[in-house]
Amino acid sequence: MKNSLQVIGATDIVDLPELGWFKVPVRIDSGAATSAIHCSRVRLIKDGEKTSLHFDLDTKKGAPQHSYVVTEFKETTIRNSSGIDEKRYVIKTRITLFGKKIRTEFSLANRGKMSYPILLGRKLLKNRFIVDVSQKNLSHAKRSSGAIRSKVKGK
Repeated sequence: MKNSLQVIGATDIVDLPELGWFKVPVRIDSGAATSAIHCSRVRLIKDGEKTSLHFDLDTKKGAPQHSYVVTEFKETTIRNSSGIDEKRYVIKTRITLFGKKIRTEFSLANRGKMSYPILLGRKLLKNRFIVDVSQKNLSHAKRSSGAIRSKVKGK
């Protein structure tokens, strides 16, 4: 039997349990390679030999008021929506979508001017989802109704 892909709409509502952030509206963007999360006060702090990454989730976008510190992160160059390359830090965390916990990478970005605090990109979507832009909040609807929508690969 072939693996099936879950249909996901243009938007959805997810949980980020490791960050204590629940019912977060997200935008699906198959044009973006990586996923991004809206943060503020992103900074590196060196303590002797150790370097840690500190950041705040922006409470204006519904995030819990909390500062986060991670020691596992990387720095990468990402082309933003304006086509300009910018350096960003990338963290790994779990996202709950369609009842499944998925460990994935998020770049820390200033999405203050965007409608959605989180963008889900191709690396998360690949081999898991088919995007139907005419739909929205299918994962959230599934929580309420238990309805399942899927499509077999290659069909």
